[in-house]
Amino acid sequence: MYTWLFRLGVVLTCPVIVYFGKIAPTASGVGIGLGVGFLIVGIEYLIAELNLLTIMAGVLGTAVGIILARLLDYMVFQIGNEELYKTWDKFALLRFFALGVLGLVISIRKFPELDDLDKDLLKMGKKRGSDLKILDCNAIIDGRVAEVVETHFLSGTLVVPRFVLTELHRLADSEDPMKRARGRRGLDVLARLQEGHVVPVRILDKDIPEIAEIEGKVVKLAREMGAKIVTTDFNVNKVATLEGVTVLNVNDLSSALKTVVLPGETMSVFVMKDGKEREQGVGFLDDGTMVVVEDGRRSVGKRLEATVTSIHQTSNGRMIFAKAKPEARVERQPA
Repeated sequence: MYTWLFRLGVVLTCPVIVYFGKIAPTASGVGIGLGVGFLIVGIEYLIAELNLLTIMAGVLGTAVGIILARLLDYMVFQIGNEELYKTWDKFALLRFFALGVLGLVISIRKFPELDDLDKDLLKMGKKRGSDLKILDCNAIIDGRVAEVVETHFLSGTLVVPRFVLTELHRLADSEDPMKRARGRRGLDVLARLQEGHVVPVRILDKDIPEIAEIEGKVVKLAREMGAKIVTTDFNVNKVATLEGVTVLNVNDLSSALKTVVLPGETMSVFVMKDGKEREQGVGFLDDGTMVVVEDGRRSVGKRLEATVTSIHQTSNGRMIFAKAKPEARVERQPA
């Protein structure tokens, strides 16, 4: 209601200004004033249907079109052909109008595509031949993903969502020393990935505002993009699997690359401490696998040869049981 009263006031005010302002105190002047009033209301009505960014894009496009028209004028003038320039100058008004309108139309119609730039990246994951992998905070902070990338075992495009980068910055600025160290390590690893140029790394300005947790954002984003998730977090692994998202767990990769031994094989192990049972010694392989050595107590602090008797896989990892070879030469671990 108030909007239409305002518009009526504008339409009536324009002819009043023309008549009493001595601009054109005639009937034709009043008509011109009414026409100007209706024009203002029409423009206001059209603008009301547009958002501010679209209007700004239109103004910018029009300005670019007019500047381009001036540049063309200058180029034609530099040719030095007077007849050509006179002919060109005759169409100056039409030229400025045409380029201004083209700039307006192009900018308004193409401006929404700025919001689709991230969507183009989302579509990459669904195109055949594309291979997007989203890094979460845990994988970046862990750091082993950088070594996997540098050995060329990980290909495709690595995507780091903006909210993951923000979380790393938050950790790096934390008052907690442990969190601060983790955040700074994550930023260092990310910088290492970007500087390595082995695979492209892209920062994606895409958020999932309806989900608060970083892990949930990563899983939903990966599902929308058709991408894989690189992580070291067990919970992310489980949730992503339930959502049908492929997960590349660095811990699983590490476990798969552990030294393979079979019962009956001989292995070298450094005995670090006594075992729970009598005459047992306990050692560890380079990958952290625990080795329980029968008759190994007397060799604590030494390296010996042992024969594998059995292998047990538990929820905490793998355990190897072996028996010390009596004929093996025992060597003291060098300091």
